[in-house]
Amino acid sequence: MMTNKKLIYLAGPTGIGKTDISITLAEKLNTEIVSCDSRQLFKELKIGTSPPSKKQLKEIKHHFIHSKSIHDIYNAGLYEKDAIKVLNELFKINDTVLLVGGSGLYADSIMYGIDDFPDIPVKIRDEIVKNYDLKGIEYIQNRLKLLDPDYYSEVDLKNTNRIIRALEIIEYTGNTFSSYRTNRRKQRDFESHIILIECERNRLYTRINDRVDLMLKDGLEEEAYNLKDYKNLNTLNTVGYKEFFSYFENEISYTDAVDRIKQNTRNYAKRQITWFNKYKNSIKINYNDDTKSILKNLNNIL
Repeated sequence: MMTNKKLIYLAGPTGIGKTDISITLAEKLNTEIVSCDSRQLFKELKIGTSPPSKKQLKEIKHHFIHSKSIHDIYNAGLYEKDAIKVLNELFKINDTVLLVGGSGLYADSIMYGIDDFPDIPVKIRDEIVKNYDLKGIEYIQNRLKLLDPDYYSEVDLKNTNRIIRALEIIEYTGNTFSSYRTNRRKQRDFESHIILIECERNRLYTRINDRVDLMLKDGLEEEAYNLKDYKNLNTLNTVGYKEFFSYFENEISYTDAVDRIKQNTRNYAKRQITWFNKYKNSIKINYNDDTKSILKNLNNIL
C-alpha cells in the first residue's frame, strides 16, 4: 500500500455546505476534487442537484461533475471502476486527494470497494421501470419481498433505485441479490480518512429549505419542465424533479410540489446521517468551523 497517498473523504448530508468547505481545503492542499455525488454526475441536472458553481469549477479541478447524461446507464459499480482509474492518475502527482459528496454508497465503493455484479441488459431494466411506473412503489417492494426477503428486510424501502437494481439482478441471473453481496473489502493503494461535517438538526433543515427556495429562484421549475418527457428514466426519479413532474401532470398543486421537495430533501438528509453514523473513526467537524480548525484536524492525518 502507498501509505503516503491519502484520500480525504469530506462527508455530510445535503445542504450542509460541503462544496464551499471542499474548495477551501483543495486550495490549501493544492489538490483536486473527486465528486461522489450520484446525481451531480448528470449534465442535464444543473440546478436541482446543487453542483459547484462555474466559478468554483474553474477554481478547482473537479472529476465526475456533469460527466454523464441522464440517458446513460450508470451505477455505483461502474463509478467505482472509473473513479479508481482517475485516482490512480491523480496520486501520481498528488499525495492527497479530496473526495466530496453525500452519496455514501459511491464513497464506499472507492474507499472499500463494493461487490461485483453482472451487467444487465437494458430491456430487463426498462421492463422493471415500466412496471414501477404503472403499478407503483408497493408493487416493486412486494416483488422484492417475494424474491429476496433477506435484502427486503434491510434495504431502504423508499429508495426505488436500489429496489430496481436488486430486481434487475434477480430477474437476469435467477439468483437473489443478497447472494452477490460478500461485503469483502478490496485492497486499495491509498489510505482513506473521513471528515464528517455535522450540524444541529433544526439548523440543517432551515439550510435545506433555504436552498430549495434558491433553486426555485434559479429556475428549477423550468429545468424540470424541460426534462418532463424523460420522467420515466430512473435517473430522474430524483428529489426536485419528480415532485414537479407530478405538478405538471396536475396531480398536485405548485405549493404541494415545493413543500414535498423540501420534505423529501429533509428525509434524504436523515437517511444520509444514518449512513454516516457507521463511520465510527471519522473526524467530526461543525459546519461553521473556521478553516484553521479544519486544517488542524487534517494535519493530524497528513
